[in-house]
Amino acid sequence: MFQKIIRHAILAEGVILVMSLFIVAIFRQDEKQSYVDAEQVMSQETMAGEWESPEEFTKEELDKATEEYSEPEEGEAKETTQSLETTEKKFIKWVDFNVCVEAMNDAYELDVESYESEVHLNWIELLAYLGTKYGGDFKQYKSKDLTTLADKLVNEKIPMKEITADMQYYSYYYEAYEAVLGGFVGEYEIEVTNSDATAGANGLENDKKTKDKKWEKKYGLKAFLPIAKNFPYNDYDDFGVARSYGYRRQHLGHDMMGQVGTPIIAVESGYVEALGWNQYGGWRIGIRSLDNKRYYYYAHLRQNYPYVKNLEVGSIVQAGDVIGYLGRTGYSTKENTNNIDTPHLHFGMQLIFDESQKEGNNEIWINCYNIVRFLYQNRSETTKNEETKEWYRIYNIVDPSVTEYKLKHGLKL
Repeated sequence: MFQKIIRHAILAEGVILVMSLFIVAIFRQDEKQSYVDAEQVMSQETMAGEWESPEEFTKEELDKATEEYSEPEEGEAKETTQSLETTEKKFIKWVDFNVCVEAMNDAYELDVESYESEVHLNWIELLAYLGTKYGGDFKQYKSKDLTTLADKLVNEKIPMKEITADMQYYSYYYEAYEAVLGGFVGEYEIEVTNSDATAGANGLENDKKTKDKKWEKKYGLKAFLPIAKNFPYNDYDDFGVARSYGYRRQHLGHDMMGQVGTPIIAVESGYVEALGWNQYGGWRIGIRSLDNKRYYYYAHLRQNYPYVKNLEVGSIVQAGDVIGYLGRTGYSTKENTNNIDTPHLHFGMQLIFDESQKEGNNEIWINCYNIVRFLYQNRSETTKNEETKEWYRIYNIVDPSVTEYKLKHGLKL
């Protein structure tokens, strides 16, 4: 009897085991399907999460973060408008400006030469194409690449939009390079000397220049070297080298060594945003471009008389104006202190795609060594007023962007 009970128990256990294995198999199949579905959902959410977090983008993905959306047409669903309002702003987070001076010169010449032609070549578009082609590395630059592109645009009549249709990062490079160079080239009026006037830094020659002038409309380079014409300076590519005053950091500017009192020139038209003492830069001037994309920083200015007398925060300056004087102030919490060993101008250039980048950890300072080399071809000539001891430009300019800015903001022309 006992043996019979044991046999029935073993049989029942076997049936239970088989049923358990069957149930487990079904569960695992469902689990596998659930895992696949969950994996697909996670993949989609991760992609969405990356898009919603532009700060995690790599440099190569920044162009995606700069894509613009258009405002909804009247009558579109209200939900669409609300969605756009809550979308996080997307803007470029970093720029390495490595365009060589040879490429800038060649592209600029093509732009000026084609002005008022059937196909006007835009030098920034040309450079953006090359930047995309080279991945930003202009050590690869060959003038043939530029002339081949120009031939397609001018002779084959292929529009840039079509040429760059398959270039994934063209929009990024164009926006980045336009932020750097956007105020450099355009139409303007400038005073010029009649052909019988002679050259010179000051004195009788300059007296003649100031009297024997006429206005001329031009198209071309309207940005200037930050050191006045006929004043010597020397420099080298020192962007990123170590600095230790205050704390260890990188040098985010370009030093131009020269004589104390050398007139400093506004590179581009803009308005004075900062003026005064900074313990690192000494007496300094900060000028914002009129499109707000560039901030020019001029530092270590002269002790006692760092700026031209009429300059103040809010002043509008024209490209080529004298704004201050080279010196060696800085590296001190005490104002008007000369603690810089070698007199020089610290020239810095900051890009601003969003106001959150103006100050703090998200600032974008670019290497402007090649920009300075490019601007050497356009130097503002100055003369000294012996009564006031101030330097001022000989040839005045009328920059249309200044006129537009003043009209827009209700300022006196």
